[in-house]
Amino acid sequence: MACLVGSVSSRPILIKENSCLWSLRLLASRASTSISNNAVEAMVPSVFQRGSSSIHTFKVKAIHREEFKRRFPPQHQDGQPGKEYLMDPLPVFSNPHYQPTNKLKGKVALVTGGDSGIGRSVCYFFAKEGATVAFTYVKGVEDIDAKYTLEIINDSKMSYAGDPIAIPADLRYDKQCKKVVDEVVSKYGRIDVLVNNAAVQYATYTLDNITEERLERIFRTNIFSYFFMTRHAIKHMKPGSNIINTTSVLGFTGNAKLIDYASTKGAIMNFTKSLAIFLIDKKIRVNGVAPGPIWTPLTATLDDEDIATFGSQAPMNRAAQPVEVGSSYVFLASEDASYYTGTFLHPDGGELDKNAIPRVNNNKNSENP
Repeated sequence: MACLVGSVSSRPILIKENSCLWSLRLLASRASTSISNNAVEAMVPSVFQRGSSSIHTFKVKAIHREEFKRRFPPQHQDGQPGKEYLMDPLPVFSNPHYQPTNKLKGKVALVTGGDSGIGRSVCYFFAKEGATVAFTYVKGVEDIDAKYTLEIINDSKMSYAGDPIAIPADLRYDKQCKKVVDEVVSKYGRIDVLVNNAAVQYATYTLDNITEERLERIFRTNIFSYFFMTRHAIKHMKPGSNIINTTSVLGFTGNAKLIDYASTKGAIMNFTKSLAIFLIDKKIRVNGVAPGPIWTPLTATLDDEDIATFGSQAPMNRAAQPVEVGSSYVFLASEDASYYTGTFLHPDGGELDKNAIPRVNNNKNSENP
């Protein structure tokens, strides 16, 4: 069995054998995400003896389930990092109507975790704006996504930009990060923009899920690598260069199901602010992007119900696509942001300030673009 998962300039990428887009778990075996008013009424007699508060609780839960309509079909991947080519629908990384203006002409950019999700969109936008792009990926896991991203960059880049490179690396370790930086500098001579973006996440249902091994892996990937990459890259960055760190709205708000992930994102937030102060005399700007719910391979290990309602918690009542985030990095990397350092852009659908923003009606403007 084979299927086409995408193409660049009419060159399809063929995925064979077990490239399953749907979870094998049956949706029928799980609780419905929608409960009708009649179903609520049927429940009431069985809980009547528990008092009116119980009845109210059932009605509230029913209302919430009705409100959180399915955004995405059930699907599941067993590990991190997730694979973009297995997702259904495929994330949208590009905008055919985008008009580049050479904002990054002559710049050399290094993007960690650039093979998929937000990283792929950043690579696409950077290439469109004239940058020479290098990105990292996890060998053996993200090979297919990395190959496709290389095609995307090659087809998007300006004629004067250098050829892109994809570098396999395990960024959890300092030696690997140094190797990546050395390879980029050897090929291009310098680094003008460093985007620390690599990340993994795992759902938490009990604190016992957060084992010592898992905790070390997520912190090494999500924040240790940012320290390691930065330490080696700044040796090859001139005044006017900049660093952009990917954090998350969860770094500001926390999340009960993503405790260790949210903790790393909070660390990235403080790392960004502290590093901005540290590098200000070198005239290297440091900023961050703190997205809300974005349809990327990070969601791959969530269960079917979490995926089905993914993005419903945001006031805009939907998840965003990577294309809605990538241009934030262009702004911060360009001279347009010359007076920005130690700050964050928040493409989060209003989630950070959701208590002050009314929710979008579920029946309007809630579709993924």
